[in-house]
Amino acid sequence: MLRSINGTEPQVADSAYVDPAAVVIGDVVIEDDASVWPNTTLRGDHGRIVVGEGANVQDNAVLHEEAELEPYSTVGHSAIVHDATVAERALVGMNAVVLDGAHVGEEAVVAAGSVVTEDTAVPPSTLVTGAPAEPKAEIDDPDLKATADRYVELSKEYAETSERLD
Repeated sequence: MLRSINGTEPQVADSAYVDPAAVVIGDVVIEDDASVWPNTTLRGDHGRIVVGEGANVQDNAVLHEEAELEPYSTVGHSAIVHDATVAERALVGMNAVVLDGAHVGEEAVVAAGSVVTEDTAVPPSTLVTGAPAEPKAEIDDPDLKATADRYVELSKEYAETSERLD
């Protein structure tokens, strides 16, 4: 569902996939080949939200305030990104939280259930875990880097083949 607020409407690229069960409100930009999955909320009422090219926001995730997902980044199921940046090809795991002013570096991974506290900078190519999240290891995993590519393909399949049955 796309909704405006105070006269501001979401901008969605023609090649992007927004599931009908997602809620996208206000100042939200969804770029080419990005995907927004069921029950996700992107609430752009207090700052712009940008879902970069090829980025994906998975089921039940929430983005609010000035959240930015750079190209081919991934926000996992039920994760929250609030007024923070997730850099290119980074991954925020399921049920993780990234708080105000935080920056998750390129190709970094925030482990499932972790909390990246306010104004924290996660180094590139680093796995962080815990609450608060702390660096655990440097990573170079081609499969993780390709997560967003798989979601680009999956979103095209959904756009072409899924249909409501009610």
